[in-house]
Amino acid sequence: MLRQFAWLLLLAVIWSSSFMAIKVGVTGLPPLTLAAFRVIVAAVILLGFARIERAALPRSARFWTYCLLLGIVGNGLPFTLINWGEQHIDSGLTAILMSIMPLSTVVLAHFFAAGERMTPARTAGVAVGFCGVVVLVGPEALKGLGGDLWRQLAVAGGAFCYGVTVILARNMPPATLMERSAAVMVVASLVMTPLALAVDAPWRLTPDADALAAALYLGVFPTGLATILFFHLVQTAGPGLVAFINYLVPVLGVAWGALVLDERVTASAVAALVVILAGIAIAQLGRRSG
Repeated sequence: MLRQFAWLLLLAVIWSSSFMAIKVGVTGLPPLTLAAFRVIVAAVILLGFARIERAALPRSARFWTYCLLLGIVGNGLPFTLINWGEQHIDSGLTAILMSIMPLSTVVLAHFFAAGERMTPARTAGVAVGFCGVVVLVGPEALKGLGGDLWRQLAVAGGAFCYGVTVILARNMPPATLMERSAAVMVVASLVMTPLALAVDAPWRLTPDADALAAALYLGVFPTGLATILFFHLVQTAGPGLVAFINYLVPVLGVAWGALVLDERVTASAVAALVVILAGIAIAQLGRRSG
């Protein structure tokens, strides 16, 4: 369990760092082009690793159907929904809306993932984790619910997409870790690149070095490396544990702000991390005993 917690924290650290990189990247690249760039970079890197391992991508139609679904539901659609929603939604409220992901994952896993039944302990863990997010952003953020309904529904929809992604990843046909990671990212690139070309006409853009560096970072770490860790955790720890990522990311985002931007770490952030980790422990212990 401690090893799984360590992998979970590492994945959350990597994903939480993406928010700062995105802020830099969108100053020189439109959101859709930035998203396409990051999946292309990730696809190249993962294909390179797959080639080093001499892995042959599976040819079954079922495997590539799952890759297509994961490329759309796990990358293109949530990236678009969340980026559009965050244009007019405070970060605190966004964190709460993204917390729909663990709840939706636990419910979906109960019906669609073997060995992931929704027990009282797991439900309690999800509830405790949600309370940790509320502690972090403050109860005042809840007052904004319903203020910009369509934007909030977009963010909630993106969170639900991530919940579906965890279940799809768990039920993928057999393949090695690198084969799955590379194949999904290749399909995501094939889906998102034509959209970026049609909508943004990126050949007309003149991004600065900072924006390009941010896009490269997003492709290598929060997309490429994180995809490998994601598939590893889904297969070894199960959807229930991976779902808690969206509780940890807001807290670790505060830590990144303190480390890189010299922002202050508040007592509420520390308390939120303790509450969220307690929720993860409760849910995981319930899974072990169930």
